[in-house]
Formats: sequence, C-alpha cells, structure tokens
Amino acid sequence: MSSSGQKFDVPRKVDTQNAFAVEGKSISGIKQMVCGPKSTAAIMEDGSCFTFGSNENGQLGHGDKVDALKPKLLEVPESSPLSQSGVSKISIGSNFSAIIDTNGDLYSFGFGGSALSGMGCLGHGDAESYLTPKLVESLVEDGCYASQVEVGELHMTVLTTEGEVLTCGSGAYGRLGNLDTIDQLYLEPVELLAGIECVQICSGHAFSLALAKDGIIHSWGRNDKGQLGVGASLSVDVYAMAAMPAPIETQLEGRVVKKIAAGHSHAAAITEDGALFMWGSGEFLEPQLFPNLLHTEVVDIACGENYTVALTKDGELYTLGKGKTGVLGLASLKKANEPTRVEGLKGEKVVSISAGWKHFACLTEEVVSKKAEATAVE
Repeated sequence: MSSSGQKFDVPRKVDTQNAFAVEGKSISGIKQMVCGPKSTAAIMEDGSCFTFGSNENGQLGHGDKVDALKPKLLEVPESSPLSQSGVSKISIGSNFSAIIDTNGDLYSFGFGGSALSGMGCLGHGDAESYLTPKLVESLVEDGCYASQVEVGELHMTVLTTEGEVLTCGSGAYGRLGNLDTIDQLYLEPVELLAGIECVQICSGHAFSLALAKDGIIHSWGRNDKGQLGVGASLSVDVYAMAAMPAPIETQLEGRVVKKIAAGHSHAAAITEDGALFMWGSGEFLEPQLFPNLLHTEVVDIACGENYTVALTKDGELYTLGKGKTGVLGLASLKKANEPTRVEGLKGEKVVSISAGWKHFACLTEEVVSKKAEATAVE
C-alpha cells in the first residue's frame, strides 16, 4: 500500500524496517498482518500493534478519525491493562475494530451504532463510540476470556476459550443468530450453539460462520448472495436471511472441515484432506469443490470482497475471483475463474495470509535466508 494511493497488481515487498519504525523506540519484527475492509494492522512480536488505512469511524484506535497513510503505532494510556499485556489478535472492520490481549481480555473501539443502523456493536451496553481501545468489562465480570474475535459491518462475534460463541450489535438480517432481529447491547451466547464446542469463527459483511470441533460448519445471518451455503433450502433474494445457526451440509456432508474464512458476501472452507470449497457471491448456493487444487494440500484461506486466496502446504499462493484493483496479484489478469498461482512470489515461501475487501497482505520467508518480510498487494 502506498501513501500516494498507487495500486499494485503484483506482489510488492514492504520495507518493514522503515515502515514500522518509531523514533526513540525499539520495534520488534512482524508477527502477523491483518487486513480489514479498508484498513490494515500489523501485530509485532513484542505485542505492540500498528494500524493504518481508512479511519472514518475511529476504527484504527488512534484517538481521532484521520486516515493513516502509513503504519502508526497504536498507543494506549499506561493506565490501560492493554499497555502492559500487549496485543494478541485484532479484527478491523469498516466501522469499528476489536482487540484480544495476551491475557484473553477483549477491547473494542470505533463506531458504537445508532438507532437507525443498529446499536451495541462494541459490546459496552450502549451505542457510544470510542476512539481508543476500551475494555469490554462485562466479559471480565463474567470471568470470560476470548480466543478469537471477528467484526462485521455492524456486529461482533466472539469465540471464548471455552468454545462458546457470543454476539452483539445490530440484529438486522438475523446476524446475531438468536432467532430474532433485535439489537444486543452486550455480548450474549448464541443459544442454538449451546453445548456445541466451537474452534473457529469468521464474519462477513452481515453474516457469520462457526466451525464446531467435529468439523461441521454452522452459518447464520444475511443470505442474499448464498453466503450461508445452505443451498436452495432458503430463497436467495435481497431479504434472504437465517436468524439462527444451521449446519452446512450438502457437498460438505461426511467431510471434516478444518478451517473457514468469510469475505463480504461469500465464504470458503478447507477440509481435513486439504480440499478447497467455496460458496456465495451470487454464484454458488452451496459449497463448491475446486478440483484443480487437489494436486496439493491447501492449509489456509482468506476471502476479500469478490476474491479468495488459498495457501498450500508448500507456501505457494493461489488466487481466484474478481480483481480489478489488482488484488489477485496476477498482473494484467483481472479475473480468475479457477485458482491461479501467483507467480510474483516465486522464490518466497508464504507463511501467513490476510484479505481486505480490495487489498491483501502476507508474510513470507525467503527460501534461502528464511528472513521474514511483509508483502502486500493492492
């Protein structure tokens, strides 16, 4: 990503030593890159965090609503427990963001909602907006710790260390999974998943998925593009939705899923044998197998607005979907109907990936030196 707004249609290596530098402070190497719809975060090995990109709702956590054209260190008051614990995970949304610290405590910041759009996005019990990370005290009071957090447009989904799924925010389109469409000001359990131990969650624009320990995916929320993967059992139109979780069966029946990912209006899954399935975006109403990757094992996936990225066990990157912004990393090719190898990363082993709506980032290792670098495409 460049400060001038220039677009790159092939992977471009970031000068991390200069990009993630703070005068007078010693900064460690990058541990994880995380892309939001229009923003990005970098979690460092020492628990510090940089955020940059769009900040129209204060979702970068810097105490203002000014876009950050280059990585900016997320600074919190010394009185905040986050200043001592450090950042473990972050999810950046178009309206708000959330952080899990190394102790498992949850913080949220940005737009808190409104009577018109839906309230309670941040889980603080009100519709207030906060420009810096604020501890979600209700979870502390309940002795509840978070292992994963995902933010959508106007809702938040949390996976606890006990495998329980919690949601809060706007109830429109059933995105909270609790049988109705009313807003939730606090994080509440998804009742239909009670007794089911979940191991991963992901959220799109207005829907969510939860992966159970037994390898079955449960989906709920908006379904206007078939993003719930339930086939023709629900009509797919502008009002389509499911207000409670339902298992995704059809093509995935009898298979054990080990990883899931959600984009704006589509989703993807990897089975235990490394096969890639996708659905949504108005193209597939149920999981569709992409057989041209069966020659290898897919180990990770990331979904953007209209594209998907697959990472193989050998550290090779494949992209498919629409990429007018160059997000596919395939040079002049702006659409790929099948997973296509990103040739610009030859000689590099990709170790982690993350997708925003129209930009993508990954961490790589040089095959010879094993030196970690950040690579970005927009």
